[in-house]
Amino acid sequence: MSAPNVPTPAAPPASPRASIVFFVLAVAAGCVLPVQGRVNAALAQAAGDPVLAALCSFTLGLVLMVVVSALTRSGRRGLAAVRPALAARTVRPWYFLAGAIGGVLVLAQALTIGTIGVAVFTVSVVTGQVVGGMLVDRLGLSPAGVRHLTPRRLIGAGLALVAVLVVVWPQLGGADVGPLWLLFAALPLLAGLATAEQQVLNARQATAYGSALPATLTNFAAGTVALGLVWVALSVLAGSGPPNLPSDWRLYISGPLGCLFIGFSAVAVPRIGVFATTLGLVSGNLVGSLVVDLVAPTAGSHVTAMTVVGTLGALAAVTLASMPSRRPAEAAPVSRR
Repeated sequence: MSAPNVPTPAAPPASPRASIVFFVLAVAAGCVLPVQGRVNAALAQAAGDPVLAALCSFTLGLVLMVVVSALTRSGRRGLAAVRPALAARTVRPWYFLAGAIGGVLVLAQALTIGTIGVAVFTVSVVTGQVVGGMLVDRLGLSPAGVRHLTPRRLIGAGLALVAVLVVVWPQLGGADVGPLWLLFAALPLLAGLATAEQQVLNARQATAYGSALPATLTNFAAGTVALGLVWVALSVLAGSGPPNLPSDWRLYISGPLGCLFIGFSAVAVPRIGVFATTLGLVSGNLVGSLVVDLVAPTAGSHVTAMTVVGTLGALAAVTLASMPSRRPAEAAPVSRR
């Protein structure tokens, strides 16, 4: 007899004070991304292979999550809840593919930045994330339920996108726009849209298990498999020999940083929704990028007055859009997914 189609349990609604805490958690997760990106870029340059660098990041994150899940009580309890959740159909097997979306984003970064640049890549991804976050919240796909598109949220989202454009505007002037360029710019936009669904799947798992650890582990497992297959295929086609990895341990910390990012996001989404979490990630990303460029500048980093103004503007816009609504969230229609 098949198990009944039980809806994914909804997370308890967060109070305004708790919403601020979870939003700050999303900002902290966003601050991790620039550091992770800088480390990944350094590893890709040292190894001469961006796909291999991404594979190392995911593999180390997977190893760390296996260890943490096995050695902690909450990790073991979360893993024990996986089979009952699958049997009750509150978690579907294809939810485990969410980590492959992270792999797609990393591949999009490796494939497109050389053509469109970091600035256009950032604008495309952020646009996809904000639009995707609004859509999945309006449809009520996450455990947070339906989040209505109020004028305040729409204005805040628009101002956040404008602020991102202000930050990257100095780098956009040299873009050589053409059909191929537009095609490459569309890839990170689609990847950004997909990350909204990734956050939904992670949040559903975290809610069903009562812990974000199993969802984080399955993310890294799926991403590792996907990137491993791509790397093997490319190596066979190119006739490459064994990988030549650098020995500096600092180049391998992006995996643990990714664990923090996925775990924090999975905890925040059920309480404040995908859209508010995405805005927190965007603001944290901008602030983290500004700090990283100030503390450890590279040849391609330029911190200007527009960078600072745009970052502060993004924070103001995000604060406006993410303020808790007085209208309660509706039940999330997530049982048929």
